[in-house]
Amino acid sequence: MRASNVTKAAALALSVAWVAGCSTGGSSTEGGATSGTDTGTTQGVNQGSVSGSSMDSVANLQTVFYFDFDKSVVKAGGFADLEKHAAYLAANPSVQVVLEGHADERGTREYNIALGERRAKAVSRFMQVNGASASQIETVSFGEEKPAILGHSESSWSQNRRVELKYVSR
Repeated sequence: MRASNVTKAAALALSVAWVAGCSTGGSSTEGGATSGTDTGTTQGVNQGSVSGSSMDSVANLQTVFYFDFDKSVVKAGGFADLEKHAAYLAANPSVQVVLEGHADERGTREYNIALGERRAKAVSRFMQVNGASASQIETVSFGEEKPAILGHSESSWSQNRRVELKYVSR
């Protein structure tokens, strides 16, 4: 009985170490090769800090954050923009955002809905740690139902593994 608990503890520790190791460094492609860069597309990065309460302060930030295959770990390439979005939300408590989680077409519908939810929740947690309030953030998962790119290749799938950040007015 005691050996079983030690084995479980060791397996848990190795799993945590593996996940921590996988969340740093270059992005991994499905074949296991490291590309060395994040594939997060930037729609124009605002080089200054977020100041004031104007929507202009976040207008040029990245709003789509991409994920590796079967992963829900926020890539380091999106940290700076997510921190600025979080700062904007913290400075504007009446502003709300919806985080839409997506997955590629591989996997069952149910699995992809859950994966999209995990991705949206990961971005939500990151933003909350950086100052945004949980009451300002809504998460929703579309799984594989709303692909950004149609196709059955890695280049298509990589564009569909994402979380989209959308500000809403209520």
